[in-house]
Amino acid sequence: MINIFEASETNNMIENENLDVRTITMGISLLDCIDSNLDRMNSKIYDKITTQARNLVRTGEEISKEFGIPIVNKRISVTPIALIGGAACRTPEDFVSVAETLDRAAHDVGVNFLGGYSALVSKGMTKADELLIRSIPMALARTELVCSSVNVGSTRTGINMDAVKLMGEVVRSTAEATKENDCLGCAKLVIFCNAPDDNPFMAGAFHGVTEADAVINVGVSGPGVVKAALEKVRGESFEVLCETIKKTAFKVTRVGQLVAQEASRRLNVPFGIIDLSLAPTPAVGDSVADILEEMGLESTGAPGTTAALALLNDQVKKGGLMASHYVGGLSGAFIPVSEDQGMINAVNRGSLHIEKLEAMTCVCSVGLDMIAIPGDTKSTTISGIIADEMAIGMINCKTTAVRLIPAIGKKEGDTLEFGGLLGSAPIMPVSRFSCDGFVNRTGRIPAPVHSFKN
Repeated sequence: MINIFEASETNNMIENENLDVRTITMGISLLDCIDSNLDRMNSKIYDKITTQARNLVRTGEEISKEFGIPIVNKRISVTPIALIGGAACRTPEDFVSVAETLDRAAHDVGVNFLGGYSALVSKGMTKADELLIRSIPMALARTELVCSSVNVGSTRTGINMDAVKLMGEVVRSTAEATKENDCLGCAKLVIFCNAPDDNPFMAGAFHGVTEADAVINVGVSGPGVVKAALEKVRGESFEVLCETIKKTAFKVTRVGQLVAQEASRRLNVPFGIIDLSLAPTPAVGDSVADILEEMGLESTGAPGTTAALALLNDQVKKGGLMASHYVGGLSGAFIPVSEDQGMINAVNRGSLHIEKLEAMTCVCSVGLDMIAIPGDTKSTTISGIIADEMAIGMINCKTTAVRLIPAIGKKEGDTLEFGGLLGSAPIMPVSRFSCDGFVNRTGRIPAPVHSFKN
């Protein structure tokens, strides 16, 4: 039971330290919508989503009002559309029609985003997979709420370098297709290694084929709460530091567990998982970079940054695991550049570069996230960056991801302005040395030796 002191403490976290439930995400299976007729399939998809999620937004708002807990986003994830559309879609334009159906359904039920315009191609691509991937630039240009992801590698299968090369081209094409809107389409496109089936966070959310017909997944967030707690133990030992983070993560996760159980009960949809991630926002005081600097770094990117992030990630998981029945998704600390004001500041003062961010992704829960790069960056260079990040995930048996934004018409030192939750992104330099000969090879990078565990 929560006592009076704990209730007061939680209220203070909400009012003064930016504690919120970042998202309630309803995962919906579309496997029963498969049909060889495109119009009939689109109709089934629209009906399934709007029926299953018709009360999602209202329920989230009621829980938020009754418990006094901010619930920032209400979202939907669906079965990867490459699997659903294979029988009906013969061209990229056919898949775009499905994206437009998803967008219409998302608007009609009132959610913030819908994820699952996705393909899983870690070992190879079917014709449907390739058609969907080639349709992504057009689909993201024509829709507002649809998010896309492609899983191109895993520890069990290796890295599909044909897909990696194609995704470099798709990222550039998506930037070109949405350049009138600050290349926003690329902010809704994630390339994964070891993508989880139950991730509630966009843009990478999709509803895995092993999931139930519908589930409720919740993502909690509290960078500001963790930083405030660490301010009280400034200069103390690592033991005290770790214990403080664990206790704080427990309290934050318990709030998410409460919301998840209530949403599950009211919507009559099974509870899936809590994602323990510390997801920052552009708001002052809601930054993962600020936590790292509170630990004693002059600026994020300084020597010791990777160790500090590893400590933070591990203690968040240790504390959160004790507060929830089921933990999943990504879980850990997000280090996006555009969505974290502390990260933006570190880039602008010259302490943080892409190479250091790549090193940090070895110990965080996502990867190279929301990074703006010069608009003239070659597609093969983008593919090389993707391949590097996929290799980190494959070798380390963890999820890694890439969300790069080639800023068409802009150069290093300029800024992309998204506004809202996405914030702004300083354009970071990338290596000008070529990797064309490597990327243009065909086939797969094999799975590492430690993947053979059967």
